[in-house]
Amino acid sequence: MITLQEKYRKEVIPAMQREFGYRNALAVPRMEKAVVNVGVGRLREEKQHDLVRKILALITGQKPAARTAKKAIAAFKTRRGLVVGYQVTLRGRRMWEFLERLIAIAIPRQRDFHGIDPRSFDGRGNLTLGFREYIVFPELAGEDIPFLFGLEVTVVTTARRREEGIALLKLLGVPIRS
Repeated sequence: MITLQEKYRKEVIPAMQREFGYRNALAVPRMEKAVVNVGVGRLREEKQHDLVRKILALITGQKPAARTAKKAIAAFKTRRGLVVGYQVTLRGRRMWEFLERLIAIAIPRQRDFHGIDPRSFDGRGNLTLGFREYIVFPELAGEDIPFLFGLEVTVVTTARRREEGIALLKLLGVPIRS
């Protein structure tokens, strides 16, 4: 079976060169990193934070880093330095493996899914997706689920324009609405 990284090298690079007129294979936009974020501002118990870290590590294969509040906001009941989220940045082999699972399994398992809206891309061709429930990821099959939380995945590319990023991810097999 062909991996996503091999597909990028063998199919996507030549197709992008034809479509956008890149003269060199190194000029073709590539996948830089995948960033997975989880906000835990509402969760106050340390047990819940431990579970979030464990689930995020299972999904990504990497230990999450804590993200703290930069300033105190009384309306959100946060103090400066309070952990408000966890983040994992995936690069290289782990990024490609995560993207394979994301494209093939997690995205299609979402409820009422009709393709990714092209407005999910920013002006530089980066894709940001929000998942209401983390249970769409296959690593959690059969796990005891005490509570659900959402997460955000940002796929960062080296594309210079939005159209290049959309074309790159479409060629990789990401289901994008037309």
